[in-house]
Amino acid sequence: MNNENCIRVFADIRQINNCKEKLEVSSQSINLLSRALSLAGNESRLKIIYLLWDQQKLCVCDISDILGMSIPGISQHLRKLSDGNIVKKQKVAQTIFYSLNSEYETLFLVFFEKIKKNQILEPVGD
Repeated sequence: MNNENCIRVFADIRQINNCKEKLEVSSQSINLLSRALSLAGNESRLKIIYLLWDQQKLCVCDISDILGMSIPGISQHLRKLSDGNIVKKQKVAQTIFYSLNSEYETLFLVFFEKIKKNQILEPVGD
């Protein structure tokens, strides 16, 4: 451990070991959240995820019309979200509808409720 810039007087080894253990126990959840946030970190994909949360299901053409983006561009974002298991697809006749996987509806719920009320900078616990 490099302590060149650290000014602490002593290390709380119990706290350090406790934190390491918590991270180890939570590593799978942290990994899943990290991947979801990485995919949602793109503004277009976040808009798509938000729209799917709000509308329950949409096709590529709907999303293209709403966002004013090309169908190939929307399809590329949906493929990434699908590969990340954030969205699922259902084919009805010739149309493929996309929706959020339920785990991600729950994960993004607090954020999307804040966005819907235009209160994203309000404290999350309020």
